[in-house]
Amino acid sequence: MKITMAHGSGGKSSAQLMSDIFGKHFKNDILDRMEDAAVLEVNGRIACSTDSFVVTPLVFKGGDIGKLCVCGTVNDLLMMGAVPKYITCGFILEEGLDTELLDRIVESMARQAREAGVTVVAGDTKVVEGNGGLYINTTGIGEIPAGRDVSSANCRPGDVVLVSGNLGDHHACILSDRMEIENDIVSDCAALNDVVDSLFAHGIEVRTMRDVTRGGLGTVINEIADSSGCMIELDDESIPVHDDVRGFSDILGLDPLYMGNEGKMIAIVPEKDAEKALAAMRATEHGRDAAVIGRVKEGSGAYIKTRLGATRRFDVLYGEGLPRIC
Repeated sequence: MKITMAHGSGGKSSAQLMSDIFGKHFKNDILDRMEDAAVLEVNGRIACSTDSFVVTPLVFKGGDIGKLCVCGTVNDLLMMGAVPKYITCGFILEEGLDTELLDRIVESMARQAREAGVTVVAGDTKVVEGNGGLYINTTGIGEIPAGRDVSSANCRPGDVVLVSGNLGDHHACILSDRMEIENDIVSDCAALNDVVDSLFAHGIEVRTMRDVTRGGLGTVINEIADSSGCMIELDDESIPVHDDVRGFSDILGLDPLYMGNEGKMIAIVPEKDAEKALAAMRATEHGRDAAVIGRVKEGSGAYIKTRLGATRRFDVLYGEGLPRIC
């Protein structure tokens, strides 16, 4: 098998690569859970996550690779119920990169780190031959407060699925830029501290949280259903998508269910907490468009009620999707 761009899509090919090669050699109880961040015992529980960012273009409406790498790493920690504390960054600079652009990106990264409450504590820089590109690897560490138990394996029949806002904004923004299509679509790139903090501050019993990035909502829901051994059913009409993004995706034949985001998350909570959780999310800047979009049921797999009243099975993203969105 040769590596293809599909292996970086976050869908079925990515999962196969993870299991067949990385999972085979790095196998252990912590890594095998395949969560957004590892939960470790180090004088109390911490979460640790690492990620690499290769987005093209480096600067886009609503953000840049510097802001993106902080938000992506912070969000992975938040999804485990952790309070983000520290971040490291490794820069791979291609020959020809403009230093003014690099300065702008690093300043953006530092500003976002301050806003998200994390401290950059270590880093590394390498320069390679190339055409002026830039890649960043980050690792984040966060503390998990006592009493929080958030995992993809925690869902139970009867639980309710919420999403923090409109889907597909980042995907549509990046693709618009590459195709030189003029529109007002802005990336949703954001750290979701306010949404997560609000859920816990309101005493919500949070079963599961996941940020909806590569592979989109469709892939994330399938992964959670598999981890929990339950069926999850979504309501297509309840899934929020901005009119501009829906029109853009319709023209290009894209499905918002599989479009990537960089500032959206889902939370799965017991039915008794659903209304309170929705209100808590909507009270925040990054959760004001939150919606209830589905339920956890007995069974297995992921299903969606269509706008025509039918129910169909949906799978993880298969194929290439759009590479280099993050």
